[in-house]
Amino acid sequence: MPRPTGLTSAAGALRYWERRQELVANNLANVSTDGFKGDRGFARLVGAGTAGESAAVQSAVDLTAGSLRETRNPLDVALQSEGFFVVRPAGAQDATAERWTRAGSFQLDADRRLVAADGSAVLGTSGPITVPPNTTVAVGPDGTVRASGPGGDRVIAQLRVERAPAGTSLAHDGATRFVPPAARQSVAPADRRVRQGFLEESNVTPVGALVDMIAVQRAYASVQKAVTTMDAVRGLAANELGKPV
Repeated sequence: MPRPTGLTSAAGALRYWERRQELVANNLANVSTDGFKGDRGFARLVGAGTAGESAAVQSAVDLTAGSLRETRNPLDVALQSEGFFVVRPAGAQDATAERWTRAGSFQLDADRRLVAADGSAVLGTSGPITVPPNTTVAVGPDGTVRASGPGGDRVIAQLRVERAPAGTSLAHDGATRFVPPAARQSVAPADRRVRQGFLEESNVTPVGALVDMIAVQRAYASVQKAVTTMDAVRGLAANELGKPV
């Protein structure tokens, strides 16, 4: 098997930086998306010592918490501890369709069910949560949902909050949704800190994303320059070497 040349290695480097650029661009596009978690790219050498040697890009979700922003909307909730809220798309019936999110901008639909912005049902430990008519909602730090109205105050649900085992990689499903791993774990109520009237902002900052983008563009330009130089050398060798003197 032929060994890699400078040009093939440079081509692999260009592909690597193009993928990094895609990740950074997606992060930058979501700096204002509540509950968004940025992707971080890193290189891994594959096919070491062979013609396939190149730097492949792998990515992982940065689960660092974003800042909390107070909205005073009683249906906005944020997690100030680890874990994710669990939602289920409308019409889905089983757990395979469930998704995780930290985007807690919830609302009530026409049937007074607590839903996410896209209509997905917000799940409690007993399933979708329905708020009785003419009541107001209060969410406790442990995720307990209470309804207060003419009939008094009572607990109507307990939010499901789940986490992944340490070392588990999560996959995005849309900007703020994640596919739960098979080994999902429930976060005990005592370990939660749910904040009502707050939203968690994106954990990507505009300045950080711009710095990343500039660094990627500079690296890409450097590799392009190296390709141009190597191509010129190859052209010179092909056209000039062997000429009679």
